[in-house]
Amino acid sequence: MAMAFSLRVRVTPTSKPPPASSSSSSSSSSSIPRTAVILPGLGNNSADYASLQLTLQGEYGVPTVVAKVSRVDWLRNAAGLLDPSYWSGTLKPRPVLDWYLKRVDDAVQEAKALAQGDETLSLIGHSAGGWLARVYMEEFGVSDISLLLTLGTPHLPPPKGIPGVIDQTRGLLYYVEEHCRKAVFTPQLKYVCVAGRYIKGTKLVGNTEEQQVGPVVPVTDEVLAADVVNSTTNPTFRARFVGQGYKQVCGRADVWGDGVVPEESAHLEGALNITLDGVYHSPIGSSDDSQRPWYGSPGVIEQWVHHLLH
Repeated sequence: MAMAFSLRVRVTPTSKPPPASSSSSSSSSSSIPRTAVILPGLGNNSADYASLQLTLQGEYGVPTVVAKVSRVDWLRNAAGLLDPSYWSGTLKPRPVLDWYLKRVDDAVQEAKALAQGDETLSLIGHSAGGWLARVYMEEFGVSDISLLLTLGTPHLPPPKGIPGVIDQTRGLLYYVEEHCRKAVFTPQLKYVCVAGRYIKGTKLVGNTEEQQVGPVVPVTDEVLAADVVNSTTNPTFRARFVGQGYKQVCGRADVWGDGVVPEESAHLEGALNITLDGVYHSPIGSSDDSQRPWYGSPGVIEQWVHHLLH
């Protein structure tokens, strides 16, 4: 039976993870990197991951390919509106997401060519790219893959029957949960799920607690202006705004998360689950790593990059 792990950075682990190097620098100097494929998240394009790709290749020697996706490509998902299952909340990944799976497979073939066919690959899925990677692995197989590392991925569908909560994927995550292989952490295939604790949401009403933000990130006017909220509002409004987003994902508003995906939704039973304090969800608006680092910021990469190394 697969074991479930949990590790919170800078906090005593709730369970003991498998042995890992004490630092990414020592790992990179003595280990051989696997070729990696980055799967963009919903609404992102390939260029959003250029800095991450450059860091992986330049600092850690990880050959990296980014699946070729543009922002306009995501409009293809509108085809799902013509499917009756969209309206009933039972949408399946195929055929509506075939275009994305094809881009991933193209990137995998390119990565295999870089690896010269003598090693397995790592898949790095950001946001929705993480659960789309699971769909890809189910449909195309895992013979070429030895690691799935997800960054801020909403793996779990929202609970049913909660007022005001609507499955934003229209059934896709329920399909993934039911039909895709379960997470494992074995010598042959490893699932590593990384979550961020950037901000704690609050309920829209009935909760007067002040906004709580991860200790690494100071709350400044610049940071607030960068968020998808009115920069003139106070932090409490911001936390309520974020909380409503969390509620649509996990059914609760008053939880910690990376500003988009709740921590609890970004972990999978059976995987090595890691939580990083002060880490924001998206590369969009995160150009200043000292103010709002995201999963692909240099200081954050060093906390998970050793999983890409043999």
